[in-house]
Amino acid sequence: MADRYSELLIYRISSLCQRRGITLYQLSKMSGVSHSTLDNIINRNTFNPRIKTLQKIATAFNLTVAEFLDFEELNNFSLDDEPGDE
Repeated sequence: MADRYSELLIYRISSLCQRRGITLYQLSKMSGVSHSTLDNIINRNTFNPRIKTLQKIATAFNLTVAEFLDFEELNNFSLDDEPGDE
């Protein structure tokens, strides 16, 4: 089963792209994050992107990392529910 936290990040990136009418390719150009890195996140090949990557993505959406991570589904998520990532 896929990591729920990763699923929430995928949801956030996808929904922001959809709301703003941009593609992953455009997000790549706007953020400076390679298209292959974004593709790996979206296609569940990367489950734990670095904070630097999240910061670049957030900045492309004119958000801080805190704003990027502040959405209902993630706010209701508990890392305690995830199987051992320690």
